[in-house]
Amino acid sequence: MKKLLALLLLTHLAMGQKTATKSGGIQFKSGPVAGIFQEARRTGKPVFIEIFSPTCHVCQSFVPTLADSRVGRFYNDKFVSTKLDIALPSTQQFLNSQKLFVPSLPLFLFFDPQQNMIHFAMSNNSVDEVIRQGTIALNPQMRSQNMKARYQQGERGANFLIDYAMQCRVTKDTASGIAAMNDYAKTQSPANYASQTNYLALQKLVLDFENPMAQYMFANLGKYKQYDNENFTAHQVAENILMSSLYSGRGAQYPISKILQIRQDLVKIGIEPKVAANRTLLPEVNAYFRARQTAKAVERMDNQTTSNQLSVPEYIYIAHLFNRSSPDPSDVPTVVKWTSKGLAMKPPAKEQSDLYYEQAEAYRRAGKVAEARTAAQKSMEQARAGGISTARNTEQLSRLK
Repeated sequence: MKKLLALLLLTHLAMGQKTATKSGGIQFKSGPVAGIFQEARRTGKPVFIEIFSPTCHVCQSFVPTLADSRVGRFYNDKFVSTKLDIALPSTQQFLNSQKLFVPSLPLFLFFDPQQNMIHFAMSNNSVDEVIRQGTIALNPQMRSQNMKARYQQGERGANFLIDYAMQCRVTKDTASGIAAMNDYAKTQSPANYASQTNYLALQKLVLDFENPMAQYMFANLGKYKQYDNENFTAHQVAENILMSSLYSGRGAQYPISKILQIRQDLVKIGIEPKVAANRTLLPEVNAYFRARQTAKAVERMDNQTTSNQLSVPEYIYIAHLFNRSSPDPSDVPTVVKWTSKGLAMKPPAKEQSDLYYEQAEAYRRAGKVAEARTAAQKSMEQARAGGISTARNTEQLSRLK
């Protein structure tokens, strides 16, 4: 139940916070963060930071707790404390410098005087729990700073894995978070995958479409619709997992087989097949490029152009994509066909210049210098007609001498 409540905190949206603190509560210092850490180094105390929003109703609910005299006595004795409004540029600058992500508000962060994060908490709202989190932050063996070492040493309890995955989200350690949630899935029976706790884990902690709980969700989406509310639906959660996987850094290196699986999973959760195909188009083409399968990349994109009515900017984009990324010139006849289709639409001079420019690049890649020079000259003429810079045209023609 404790882990469920902790995860439930993640589902709240920001809506209202008073900044006043009752006498006897935590004495939050104002001023730049650098000054807070200077005081911490002077006093030898660690730093407690509450990340909040003035428009967060959950943050608002914590105001009486943080103003409680017992909380105040503990934190004022043990920490130098401040609170940072997440909407302020200075707060974003601090979080970015620390490479920290805020998954929910309020977020409690604890640092040593040298500005190293030692603990984080998304605390339940009670005096005892807020004091407990501060006590954990003071304990080198229990603070979240040591979770990675505990994981590497083999700790695999379900509650620990949820906490560790949260830590990985906050510290942007995506690879470790994926590994933790894959291990967490092993602690759960498939019959329990659709529990509320696991739904919340899918919503906030599962970042990989291959996680067994995610795969189960895609195939059994109806079992999760009982948790739909005005903020999230099961369909959105499933779609977010798939799309964040596809467009993540690791997704940029997926082989074609994984991208096609994501496409199938999108259809499985109710996305129209044509829409799913549109979403995975560029990842598929780039995967074919990485595998040096130019013919398949051409086929995939050419099918897209024949089954959809492309605009001139889209023809320019795909021609540029192939000119920039194709591993060999076997695609050139098709690229020339695409630019010709765009030109047949009689666009304005600037777009004609762009199309001829890409056509010249394609011919150049194929070693057809005369054709490339002719297209490059037409690009120059259209640039002049459109009153735009001809610097790139001059440079292109110089390469074709």
